[in-house]
Amino acid sequence: MKPEILIPGCWNSEVADRCAMGIMIKTPRNGFSKTRLCPPLSGEEAAGISRCFLKDTGATLKALSHQDPFAVGVAVYTPLGSEGELEELLPAGFKMIAQRDKDFGPRLVGAIQDLFSIGFGAVCLISSDSPTLPFSHLQELATFLKEPKDRVVIGPSSDGGYYAIGMRHPHPRLFEEISWNTDRVYVETLERAKEIDLPAIALPAWYDVDDRFSLHRLLSELFPERTHQPMPKGAPAATTKGFLRQMFVQEGTGRIWPDGR
Repeated sequence: MKPEILIPGCWNSEVADRCAMGIMIKTPRNGFSKTRLCPPLSGEEAAGISRCFLKDTGATLKALSHQDPFAVGVAVYTPLGSEGELEELLPAGFKMIAQRDKDFGPRLVGAIQDLFSIGFGAVCLISSDSPTLPFSHLQELATFLKEPKDRVVIGPSSDGGYYAIGMRHPHPRLFEEISWNTDRVYVETLERAKEIDLPAIALPAWYDVDDRFSLHRLLSELFPERTHQPMPKGAPAATTKGFLRQMFVQEGTGRIWPDGR
């Protein structure tokens, strides 16, 4: 069954008072996806691993929605016209809504406003770059957002950004005057929350996979038997692990993970 496409402003009784767990997605394409991983990956491999990240994040959110019907998985995607490419990457029961065609900050604001306009009682935007994001972090996020309190819940990432941000009311100021794509994003977001007297709750930190260093951290987490530097373990990321294992079978670890055994 194809994912339901949500239309901004069209009330949907099925999602009323539930929480949109929206994965921010740029449809994976060769030469345009995960370019900071090239090298060591080729453009084709980077697009392939981006698809795996999306499948694994979707699987974690699907598991959350099975346990807690309050949570609804939504693909917040771009570009328009790529719906067919995404359908096979999303779990059954996921919904889709298009991103607005704007700069990054206004794009996030637009996604939040559009999801609230459909009837969601809470909205969370989640990075598609954290395939091992622990189930417990998302579970804790949903639990906080169930409470009828006006506040922001943020999951900080190790690079100074955040892997998730959730709220029960739209607050555009949280996304204004932010130094996007820098290590100041999380700190500046907390500053904006303080400016508008909005309480902020921080979840446990995790990491995005967007460069060679974080790729090596992912490899150490997924293949602890191949490293002397074991990492804390999150979600299993089975699709990503299978993709990387096949690369090792074909050529060994040398090109993408010189320190791997």
